[in-house]
Amino acid sequence: MRGRWATKGIPKLLMAEQTILEIKETLTGERKEFPCTACAVGQDEVVILYKLPHEGRVEDVVLPAGTLSLGYFWATRPFNAYHWVTPKGKTIGLYLNISEGAHITPQQVVWRDLVVDVLVTPDGRCRVLDEEELPAEMEVSLRQRINLIREELVRQHKALLAEIEVRSVRLLREVGLLGPPLPHPPPRGGG
Repeated sequence: MRGRWATKGIPKLLMAEQTILEIKETLTGERKEFPCTACAVGQDEVVILYKLPHEGRVEDVVLPAGTLSLGYFWATRPFNAYHWVTPKGKTIGLYLNISEGAHITPQQVVWRDLVVDVLVTPDGRCRVLDEEELPAEMEVSLRQRINLIREELVRQHKALLAEIEVRSVRLLREVGLLGPPLPHPPPRGGG
C-alpha cells in the first residue's frame, strides 16, 4: 500500500515456529492474552498465525474450524488486521481493529483496542462494527481520532484487502502452508 500507511515490506520470515503472545488491552483496562505462532517479525511489524480449533462467527461471516487467522500488527498504523483464510488461502474476511500502534518485541505484541472495527468480505462489503460500544464519557479528541481512522479504513478497504491478500498468500507459501501457485493454462486457439 502506498501513502499514509505504507510499510517497508514484509518483515523477516521466521525459519522455525516461534510462540508469541498477543496481548490486547481494552479502553476499560481489561487485558486478554492469546498465545499464537509468529510467522514474521520486524522492528515495526509482526504477522502472527492462529488456526481456529472450532467454528466461529463474526456477524454473518462463518469461520469454519481450521480457518487460518493471520494477524497483522504495525507500530506505525492506527489499526491491526486479522485476515481469515481457508486452508487453501481463500479469503473469508478481513477484520480491521482501530487501535493504538502496537508495541512489538520478539516475545509479544501489545495493542490497545479502541473498540470500533471494520469488517470487509470478499464480495466487497464493508461494515463498521461496535460504534455503539464506545463509552459516552470518552475524551472528545480520542473519539474524533477514532472517527477519522474509521473513515479512512472504509475509504481504503479495497486497497487494504488487496494488499493483505497478496501478503498472506506469499507468507503462507513461504511457511509451507500453501503449495506453489498453479500454472497458468496454455493459451487457447490456433497456432
